[in-house]
Amino acid sequence: MNIGENYLSIVKNRFMEIKKLGDQTFQQLDDGKLYWSNHEESNSIAVIVKHVGGNMVSRWSDFLSTDGEKPTRNRDLEFDNSYLPREELIRIWEHGWQIVFNTLDDLTEQDLLKKIKIRGEEHLVMAAIERQVSHYSYHVGQIVYIGKVLKSSEWQSLSIPKGKSSQFNETMFEKHKK
Repeated sequence: MNIGENYLSIVKNRFMEIKKLGDQTFQQLDDGKLYWSNHEESNSIAVIVKHVGGNMVSRWSDFLSTDGEKPTRNRDLEFDNSYLPREELIRIWEHGWQIVFNTLDDLTEQDLLKKIKIRGEEHLVMAAIERQVSHYSYHVGQIVYIGKVLKSSEWQSLSIPKGKSSQFNETMFEKHKK
């Protein structure tokens, strides 16, 4: 496997890890909690899902051939906290991720140094990918944080639980010794 193929594989795995954190958060929350926000200027999980989904469809559709900010996108509407059923929010979430993964599957090593545009600004494909890794990590981190705040002591950790680092490290070192 060459460096470009390795990079695309690593990025796809990173996106899958990011998506999984969001998925696991949704599983812990009832429908009403998806619309909770701390105050008028903060975003609910539902708003973040609509925004990330809209961004994914815009950025990753026709990735190599059109500007990543599609004229059909209504970014401001993504921040409206109007009610959508959980099923619709999950559909938006899954649809966006499917476009991301399909696009990554179609990219080649040669594509990584091509230039694309986002809002008219040129980016190397690799830089545009990294921009999205950062963007989605930021928003999924918000989703997880909101979930933790809302669930409090009932939150099921998505990583190494507090006070369990040594135990986790021992398990990992043993696993990888073999």
